[in-house]
Amino acid sequence: QVQLVESGGGLVQAGASLRLSCSVSGRTRSFIGMGWFRQAPGKDREFVAGIIWRLGTRYFADSVEGRFGISRDTAKNTVFLEMTSLKPEDTAVYYCAAADDALNIRIATEYNYWGQGTQVPVSS
Repeated sequence: QVQLVESGGGLVQAGASLRLSCSVSGRTRSFIGMGWFRQAPGKDREFVAGIIWRLGTRYFADSVEGRFGISRDTAKNTVFLEMTSLKPEDTAVYYCAAADDALNIRIATEYNYWGQGTQVPVSS
């Protein structure tokens, strides 16, 4: 059974940096792509960043471009979200997701597997 487990969330102050990790278990074959989404209270889930696993091609939402990075450790089957210059509007539950098939990496419904989420509150 495939499981995605996020870690690294927690309360930070505006301007701080944080790195989230998403480890994959129950899977030896790599996914086509993995992504990070977030959902703030009262808002829809939104795309944050994604990576095509084999090529390493990266995609970002406009709201985080230049502040967030995404990377992977292929040996450990882990994907990371590096967040810098955090703002209060980045406050959300952050979810890791993985896709088996070719996908529009920005669309949540294209993903097959999801983690349980990790909270990132950013205080002003």
